[in-house]
Amino acid sequence: MNTQVAETSVRLQIMVEAPIERAFRVFTEEFGSFKPREHNLLAVPIAETVFEPRVGGHLYDRGVDGSECRWARVLAYEPPDRVVISWDISPRWRLETDPAKASEVEVRFISEAPDRTRVELEHRNLERHGDGWERARDGVAGEGGWPLYLRRYAEQLAKA
Repeated sequence: MNTQVAETSVRLQIMVEAPIERAFRVFTEEFGSFKPREHNLLAVPIAETVFEPRVGGHLYDRGVDGSECRWARVLAYEPPDRVVISWDISPRWRLETDPAKASEVEVRFISEAPDRTRVELEHRNLERHGDGWERARDGVAGEGGWPLYLRRYAEQLAKA
């Protein structure tokens, strides 16, 4: 995995052994299979993580008690090439209710061979979060952030 941290963005790249359509499908439809359950803003354990596959949809965690935490909005949904979501989590790891203070995560899927896909993730505009945005950048770039998600994503792809 290749990780680059710029002033206001984080870029990662990983190669996966899967056709582009499957790589996209697993990233979106099975997001909850690799999102760490401990990454939880709810007051109860997560029962499932849902990725609504359409522009205007949400990514949200549903708690074991039925409560929901909508922590991202789907801004672009272009199977099998690209998806863009908002990051509606503040540097204090709370929900950000002001869309102007949300950053963006773009994930691109590039076919390298019939059964090999390059996945490029860019988490950008982190400065929009305001005071403490550097903490958010360092958190998503750190081992418990996007690198962990992408490792688990690659492991999920390898299972089938």
